Amino acid sequence: MEGNIAAGLAIGLGAIGPGIGLGIAVSKAMEALGRNPDASGAIFVPYILGIALTEAIGIYALVIGLLLIFVA
Repeated sequence: MEGNIAAGLAIGLGAIGPGIGLGIAVSKAMEALGRNPDASGAIFVPYILGIALTEAIGIYALVIGLLLIFVA
C-alpha cells in the first residue's frame, strides 16, 4: 500500500517539473518565431534537444514509480 502511494507521489511530483519546463520552452520558441520567422532553422535543433532532455526527467520519474510499485 505504501509503495503505491510513494509511486503516485514520485510520478506526480516528477511530472510537475517537465510539464512546467515544456510549457515555458514552447512559449519561448513560439515567441521567438513570432518575432523572427526566418530564424526557425536556428531555433529548431536547440528546441528539440531541450524538449528531449526535459522529457527524460519525466521518464525517470515514471521508472522510479514503476520500481516502487513492483520492487518495494
